[in-house]
Amino acid sequence: MQIPSYARSKEVGFNMTPMIDVVFLLIIFFLVSSHLAKQEAQMDIDLPNAESGLESEPSTNPRIVINVTRSGQLLISGRRVSEAQVEDRLAEHVTNNGANIEVRIRSDRQIPFLQVRPVMLACAKMGIWNVSFSVYPTDEG
Repeated sequence: MQIPSYARSKEVGFNMTPMIDVVFLLIIFFLVSSHLAKQEAQMDIDLPNAESGLESEPSTNPRIVINVTRSGQLLISGRRVSEAQVEDRLAEHVTNNGANIEVRIRSDRQIPFLQVRPVMLACAKMGIWNVSFSVYPTDEG
């Protein structure tokens, strides 16, 4: 009968493969999510000019961008939604993040206020007070 040897012939190490997999998945996730966020803010919408106002400061609050196209369509995350769905999406975000979220409305300059009003009413109904409009600054030379 052979007696087992407990000599330390092998070093104990970590298996790095799962950690590398997780790091690559995180990198891909952040690349895709940042691309989608940029794409939404760069939609071809002719924003109105503003003669006054303040430039928004960077915020850590979650932001929802609602686009109102020239044809009056409402878009959230690049997807067309109805007025009722805007309220549902806002309610979902308030449930997940609290009422301290930021809503950015990007509307075409030709859109009458009646088409933007439902978005503002939905924000008020959900208790969202941080609502802003995207505009182009007027050049003061």
